[in-house]
Amino acid sequence: MKVYLAIDLGASSGRVMAGLFDGKKLELEELHRFPNGGHHIGDNYYWDFVGLFSEIKTGLAKAARQYGKQLVSAGVDTWGVDYGLLDRGGYLLGLPHQYRDSRTDGMMERTFRKVPRRRIYEVTGIQFMFFNSIYQLMAESARRSPALANANRILFAPDLLNYWLTGKQVNEYTMASTSQLLDARTGTWAKGLIRRLGLPTRIFAPVVQPGTVLGEVLASVREDTGLGKLKIIAPGCHDTASAVAAVPATGQEHAYLSSGTWSLMGVENPGPVINDRAYEYGFTNEGGVCGTIRLLKNICGLWLSQECRRIWRQQGLEIGFEDLRRDSLAAKPFAALIDPDCPDFATPGDMPARIAAFCKRTGQKPPATPGETARAIYESLALRYREVFGMLESLTGRHLETLHIVGGGTRETTLNQFTADALSRTVYAGPVEATALGNILMQMLATKSIRSLAQGRELVRSSFPLTTYKPGLSAPWDEAAKRFALLKTDT
Repeated sequence: MKVYLAIDLGASSGRVMAGLFDGKKLELEELHRFPNGGHHIGDNYYWDFVGLFSEIKTGLAKAARQYGKQLVSAGVDTWGVDYGLLDRGGYLLGLPHQYRDSRTDGMMERTFRKVPRRRIYEVTGIQFMFFNSIYQLMAESARRSPALANANRILFAPDLLNYWLTGKQVNEYTMASTSQLLDARTGTWAKGLIRRLGLPTRIFAPVVQPGTVLGEVLASVREDTGLGKLKIIAPGCHDTASAVAAVPATGQEHAYLSSGTWSLMGVENPGPVINDRAYEYGFTNEGGVCGTIRLLKNICGLWLSQECRRIWRQQGLEIGFEDLRRDSLAAKPFAALIDPDCPDFATPGDMPARIAAFCKRTGQKPPATPGETARAIYESLALRYREVFGMLESLTGRHLETLHIVGGGTRETTLNQFTADALSRTVYAGPVEATALGNILMQMLATKSIRSLAQGRELVRSSFPLTTYKPGLSAPWDEAAKRFALLKTDT
């Protein structure tokens, strides 16, 4: 048996997962899970990368004890955009900021004064999100950050962990594309854009493709974990790139939805789609695995219900996700709708109160119970998925027959059924652990355990169950979509 390790870090938790391959079937085993999240210090949010690396080594030590010489390789994937800055000696210059940090306030406008918004899109093909690396770096520049002034290298979250594992300083392609500083057509750093923004080009490392063998773990890591000379392979280091790699679809006429804290809906393309309509719709062209581009749109996903639960807990209400699903089904359909992508909902805070305020502002009766709030969230997300699905068909000229949902949101049975109903399409949900599986598939491809990504996806289909959701009546959703369109603050 061959064992591959996926070091999979999300914004709220991290895991070290073992992929067990017997030549016919792939199984997953969770070896170590640990919390993650931003730390609020003063007016800023930071990541604890030293703590995360310690937890990763704990997971690697468990793997070494359990599987020893059966271990083939390991790969790291994380959320996008965030980074650390290193000096010439390879030392980390300060705590890396969390992407929801307020330091980017006003930075989009500052950036557009240097380079027009449309020109940035023409070069990068990336949608405009206030937390993109480009605006984080502009915030560093605006405050004359000593870290930026003394930086020799920028390493994005998985690159930094790979450096601490192997000593190699590289920028992996799928992750680099989230920065909004990579040329979408060439896959190399857009140095002309970087110079016009007044940012130092010296800090950007060579870009490597998913499936690149970065090297073996350092002697210090072996000493701390008991590992042998384990290979570290760059998968799709951006977690969405890994999740999409594991979508168990056949053919081309499907869309995917990576469903979790964020919802990311898109299709795989051989090249970027950068035109007037893509720009107006706010679509992004992120790097994918095996020479693909992920044409997709970010949607504020289960963050809404996660933040509601956090606030309810503070108020003494312990409400689980199952409680929300049950109570939402008992609530009146389409009583209140929200725009999930309204800026009001983008940052931490009293989400139930913000939802109520949005409803009052738009002439609707606010939800009065957690179940009613959850129903408003689920229906509004499904309607937003419907909008974005239609945009995808318009941009690609394809009739998309099905939607594949992967990630933690595959457990959201109510939302998934609402999505099938809203889209009038069959929805397939699964696997839950798509990110870890996609990470492992790219390691398997790099080590020639599989011949192609298509073979890897077939392996996922045969190894893990899928849940099918058939669409119900479309008329109520058609009517609700008309109301929903009037609530939109942008495309």
